[in-house]
Amino acid sequence: MNNLSEKKELNGRVALVTGGARGIGLAITKSLVAHGAKVVIADVGSSINGESFDPSVAESAAQEIGNNVIAYTESIADPLTAKASVELAIKKFGALDILVNNAAILRDSFIFKGKPEDFDSVIKTNLAGAWYLTNAATPNMRQHSKENRGGKPYSWGRVINITSTAGFYGNYGQSSYASAKSGMLGLMRTTAMDLLRAGITCNAIAPFAATRVTETIIPANDEQTAYKERALKILPNHVAMVVSWLCSLHGQNINGQLFGVRGREVFLFSQPRPIAKLVNNEADWNINTLNASAKKILSPHYIDLDTDLEAFNTEPNV
Repeated sequence: MNNLSEKKELNGRVALVTGGARGIGLAITKSLVAHGAKVVIADVGSSINGESFDPSVAESAAQEIGNNVIAYTESIADPLTAKASVELAIKKFGALDILVNNAAILRDSFIFKGKPEDFDSVIKTNLAGAWYLTNAATPNMRQHSKENRGGKPYSWGRVINITSTAGFYGNYGQSSYASAKSGMLGLMRTTAMDLLRAGITCNAIAPFAATRVTETIIPANDEQTAYKERALKILPNHVAMVVSWLCSLHGQNINGQLFGVRGREVFLFSQPRPIAKLVNNEADWNINTLNASAKKILSPHYIDLDTDLEAFNTEPNV
């Protein structure tokens, strides 16, 4: 931190961070607290595949950080317990201003080998849990907006979805994880639109950092081996700083955007929009005319099947 005023940019705010007891989530929790916020850590302390719950993980993190943090150790992959975490924040700290949807599990397998129950579990935690929490938290945020909590005009409401480049690049064996993380982009955009009039923003961040997810990468080639080695050098505090920035007053006019954070690099990603168009003004398409036009106009724009591991396989700025 550079000075006292920066430290207290989030003074008075209340945040809920899912998966907030380890890795990127813990870094986000610590950064929000350092900038003045009070935080509920919602974390069951599970293994990376979503099993073996350990409540002591969140409880120990909360105790270590201090009085402005409490633990919630029930799974947010259920609408009732997700709502209960929001209610705990309001009961303990009087409000909820910031929601960070960070919790995620992995159950990787090639699409032709995957188990439906594993897909369901990943979607339930990584995507449905984010929806449940956003659905439960935003009525309170909208009420805060009507009451001008923190001053007029209202500028405290924030929702941050932690997504992954796997969600829009894809990666081998990650169909369930990529599906969930891609879904978080649609959830982010729609949430931003739904809450626009209330002055509540929603953005997404794709992080690059050393986490349990990074550790599970099984490289398929030399490039992916190099990517993993580089990724393990990157501390998660850089991601946390961008979260705190978006949650500050400086983030009030940043809405519906997708960022990437890799060390001291911050990316703004484009989002899917048409880049080429075919039009037949003379007749309906048939296979041959469509193919001829597509070869000429569309094919130069087709996206290669690079994974996110290849796309970002350069030395990070750490």
